[in-house]
Amino acid sequence: MKKVYFETYGCQMNKYDSELVAGILELEGYEQTAKADEADLVLINTCSVRENAETRVFGRLGALGSLKKQHKELVIGVLGCMAVRLKNEIIKKKPFVDFVMGPDNYRSLPDLLSRINNNVEEHVELAEFDSYETYGELFPAHSIGVNAWVAIMRGCNNFCSYCIVPYVRGRERSRSVKDILNEVKKLAKQNYLEITLLGQNVNSYKDENCDFADLIKMVADVPGIERVRFATSHPKDLSQKLIDVIAEHPKICNHVHLPVQSGSDKILKLMNRNYNRSHYLKLVESARERIPNLGLSTDIIVGFSGETEENFLETVDLIEQIEFDGSFIFKYSPREGTAAYRMKETLTEKEKVNRIQILNKIQSRITLKRNQKIVGKLEKILVEGPSKKAKPNQYMGRTESNKIVVFTSEKLPEQKILAVKIVDVQGHTLFGEIV
Repeated sequence: MKKVYFETYGCQMNKYDSELVAGILELEGYEQTAKADEADLVLINTCSVRENAETRVFGRLGALGSLKKQHKELVIGVLGCMAVRLKNEIIKKKPFVDFVMGPDNYRSLPDLLSRINNNVEEHVELAEFDSYETYGELFPAHSIGVNAWVAIMRGCNNFCSYCIVPYVRGRERSRSVKDILNEVKKLAKQNYLEITLLGQNVNSYKDENCDFADLIKMVADVPGIERVRFATSHPKDLSQKLIDVIAEHPKICNHVHLPVQSGSDKILKLMNRNYNRSHYLKLVESARERIPNLGLSTDIIVGFSGETEENFLETVDLIEQIEFDGSFIFKYSPREGTAAYRMKETLTEKEKVNRIQILNKIQSRITLKRNQKIVGKLEKILVEGPSKKAKPNQYMGRTESNKIVVFTSEKLPEQKILAVKIVDVQGHTLFGEIV
């Protein structure tokens, strides 16, 4: 058997795509290895959302170039968003890379590898858009565990002014309900308990008369599946119907990740987000009224072109007013090819970093405050495995509202859904005792 080594950068969709490619390669006789120096094929699945991610990939490719000097037969491929955005630059700067391949071209990988291994072709650039490709019937080689990602759609139609995704992943198209349910049923038979439905904007999913609210209910009804989550939800499309389905179905988790990006109407308009502050606040109010113990998280971009001190303080006020359970706060990174790239930047790197630090400090205080309210309460958690800090006999699980709980046990519990009493909290982490 030949061996393939994966490195994946970026979002959950990239992680899912790596599993998808692994599934394709399994059918060709490849098995995965955790060591690059053991591999016959090294695949780097890349992200272009922020400049730092691309810089990291170029640095990593440099190290792999040294590995190829030692193993002449090693094949190196670059997959994903960078393969579309920088295909010529990758081959030019790193001539030892055998091929680059975009997200819509993975079905062609076995044939391409055959041509490369037979010295028929070299330095291949295959990064074309396919407006129909959803990989609908293919089954990924999902990571071992209790939870699995399932892509329900690909691409994006929103064209937020800062975002490169529509230019590297193409326009939006939805997978069929039939293919999605077939994948979920297979996962249930393999003892996966939690499914996370993936899309750049899951709220715009559509397959004939089935919308996202209909789909998530059908997924939650699959026997053997105990929990269903989703990512990511665009505020302009989050419907009352979906809020009601989350509230009513016991297996759909009470957690919504709802990226706001800014608390300023001026900045939201420049970002082409197609909603305003008032709309977002009403959505949050409606969701919290309808969904018990809702866990709410968000994304925020700091330092977008034109952001003044007043605009920034509007974002501060929004965070204080809503009190998110958690926020992912990013520094604005201009991406060539987007509409915002032509806008003049108005902040220095130092000012952006300072604003990130202010928001992170505020969010940490709010997260601790919200977590402290749970101390003394009972929570059901899905056990995922050993604690990441790897202390002896410590394991971790997640509440329905997506909060991490660490607990002590002599061994990994056979029962995967446990009732725990929350006894302590440290920042973003809760500590519990098995009831």
